[in-house]
Amino acid sequence: MLLIKIFRKFSRTSYSSLFVGVTLTIILVVQAVAATTSADNEIRVLAFGDSLTAGYGLPKTDSFPAKLETSLRARGINVTVTNAGVSGDTTAGGRARLDWALAGRPHLVIVELGANDALRGLPPATTWQNLDDILTRLKQRNIAVLLTGMMAPPNYGDQFAEVFDSIYPRLAERHGVALYPFFLEGVASDPKLNQSDGIHPTAEGVDIIIERMLPDVLELIAAIVP
Repeated sequence: MLLIKIFRKFSRTSYSSLFVGVTLTIILVVQAVAATTSADNEIRVLAFGDSLTAGYGLPKTDSFPAKLETSLRARGINVTVTNAGVSGDTTAGGRARLDWALAGRPHLVIVELGANDALRGLPPATTWQNLDDILTRLKQRNIAVLLTGMMAPPNYGDQFAEVFDSIYPRLAERHGVALYPFFLEGVASDPKLNQSDGIHPTAEGVDIIIERMLPDVLELIAAIVP
C-alpha cells in the first residue's frame, strides 16, 4: 500500500486565537443551516480520497466521513457524508473513478488526494494535471469543493517538496475553491494521535482533523443551503 511514511511538521497562524475568534461565527452558521435543512433538502457530502479518508485501521464509525457526519448531525444539520476513500489511491486513481463516485449527486466534495503521489515520487506536474482535471469536472457540475492539501515527505528533497506543496494553494486559486492547507494538520508527527504505523490517525486524531476543518465545512454548507 502506498502511503507517506514521514510527514513534515506543519503549523499555521495560532489556532488557539483563531478558534476563539471564529466560535461565535460557527454558532451563527450552525443555527442558520440547521434552521433551513429538513428531510426534504438533505445535504449530500462526498469525502473523496485515499486511506486517510477511507479510515484505514479504524472501525467504520471512526473514519473521517463517519465522524464528520456525526459532528454535523449533532449540530442539527441534515447531512449524509459518503465515504469515497480508497486505500492506496493516487490522484490518477481518483481521476479515473470520479464519475461513478459522483453518482449520488453530492452538493459538496471534500477532495483529499496526493499523499501516495508524493510517496512514489511522481512528477508534481502529473499530480497537478490529475487534480486540475478533477476540480475542472466538479466545477462543470456546479459542485462545491473543499480541497485539502498534502505535504511531500522530506526524503525527496526541498525542491520537490516546494513544488509539490504549492500545488494545492495554486489549484485552489485557479479554480476558486476553498482550501484546507494540510489534511493532517495538528495530527501528523504526534505519536499519540497516530496508529502504530505512524501514518494513519487514531480515532482521536480524526477528531482533531474534524475539529479544525469543521469551520470550513460549515461555511461551504451554509452557502449550499437555499
